[in-house]
Amino acid sequence: MKELTHVTGTIEADPPRAPIIAVDAMGGDHAPAAIVEGAVRAVREHGLRVVLVGRRNEVAEILAGHDALRQVPVVHAEDSLAMHEGALASWRRPRSSAAVACRLIRRGEADALVSAGSTGGIVATSTVRLRTQAGVLRPALAVPLPTGEVPTLMVDAGANADAKPEMLVQFAHLGCAYARTAFGVRQPRVGLLTIGTEPGKGNRLVRKTAELLAAEDPELLDFHGNIEGHDLLSRKVDVVVTDGHTGNVALKTVEGTAAFAMDAVRGALTSSVAARAGALLQRRALRDLRARLDSETYGGAALLGLNGTVVISHGGSGPRGIANACRLAHDLAAGGIGEQIRRRLQTRPPTWLHRLAQSEGAAPPKEPPAER
Repeated sequence: MKELTHVTGTIEADPPRAPIIAVDAMGGDHAPAAIVEGAVRAVREHGLRVVLVGRRNEVAEILAGHDALRQVPVVHAEDSLAMHEGALASWRRPRSSAAVACRLIRRGEADALVSAGSTGGIVATSTVRLRTQAGVLRPALAVPLPTGEVPTLMVDAGANADAKPEMLVQFAHLGCAYARTAFGVRQPRVGLLTIGTEPGKGNRLVRKTAELLAAEDPELLDFHGNIEGHDLLSRKVDVVVTDGHTGNVALKTVEGTAAFAMDAVRGALTSSVAARAGALLQRRALRDLRARLDSETYGGAALLGLNGTVVISHGGSGPRGIANACRLAHDLAAGGIGEQIRRRLQTRPPTWLHRLAQSEGAAPPKEPPAER
């Protein structure tokens, strides 16, 4: 493994080594303080190998406050993506902390990226710099839904607002690889999100996707048919497949409903002396419920299908959320998520979209200017 350059601290490379997580220290509503603290927690509480990427002096000062200068290396990046910036920022900011983290992955100096920065900016930056795996049409965001000890995954949660049926079939395979790698689900059950459970329900995209999913080898993909929005948290399936537009709307609805429910419960339990006394007796159950509905518990969304592991945390993530995002990135990288995806797609015949891409030369996306 190449040695990290421009760092404070050192990382020993004793094969076989644990994955190294490059954390974008400058991305997020509470960056860099909360991000740095989260990285320190990932090292101390979970035993992970983490390198922070950002403005060295600023990050090192925060690390010193946690007495962690020797535990967490820092790679300098002079620029960062603003939270309001979208996909074009990938081209405008080639020296951003996210771009430098991707460069570490490409050089073999890191294995995964964790960022709480702009979702659009991180998706574009990592897609352009890491590129999609062979055979992957589009990367997709996979988000765990709060369904209990083993979460249900929803793919795509916002990376592709417009998608083809063949892409949704791939999203199903990406989600299955994730469920096997992170949650140990041997044969994930797949459901297609639409407006009715009966065959033929939904728009043209959904109907064609259902046909293709039903035609997949059942040994490779266990398709359980259509599911509706009220099934998202029911554990009827392990992987929910949808396009990025529908998935993002569904995700925000679930998050908003969970927040409303917790506020309602909190209000009810503080409405009287008797209610507060009852709350004290149930505080452990309430604490477990709050953790289950808290997005920070799950770390973030994994961008699947790239040559490298990428986890995008909620923009408002605090130290706990960042630490859990690092743990998720570690589990996916250590479990060989990229190899799992490669094997699944290798067994499938090429679609017409693959053949079209090959006929047009299958040129990879042009990269932004290199960092100097």
